Amino acid sequence: MDQAPLFTLNDEQNLEAAVIRSHQEPVVIYKHSMTCGVSFRARREIERLTDATDPPVYEVIVQRARPLSRQIAQRWRIRHESPQVIVLYQGEPIFNASHRRITAQSIRTAIQTAATS
Repeated sequence: MDQAPLFTLNDEQNLEAAVIRSHQEPVVIYKHSMTCGVSFRARREIERLTDATDPPVYEVIVQRARPLSRQIAQRWRIRHESPQVIVLYQGEPIFNASHRRITAQSIRTAIQTAATS
C-alpha cells in the first residue's frame, strides 16, 4: 500500500488549507526536527499510515518553519514539542501526542473515537 498523502506545511496559507480540509475529514499535523533520533522514529510511525482510511499528513519541519510551529502551538493552546502530532477534525484538535507516544495506532484510535462521538 502507498503512504497516506504527505503535504509540506510551511506557511499560514498551507495551514489554513489543512484546517479547511479538517472540516471534511481528520488531518494530522506532524511537527518534527530533521536532526532528532526520536523524530526519525516518529516519522517511521507516520509512514505506517498507509490504509485508505488513514488521514492526510501535513508535515512541519521545525528548523524550516519555526514561526509556523509557534503559531500552531498558540492557535490551539497546545505546548510545542518536537516531534509532535496534532489531529484536527472540524478545525479543532481531537488528539495530540509527542515523542514516543506518536504511533500510527494511536492516531487511528483517536480518529475512530472522534467518528463515534
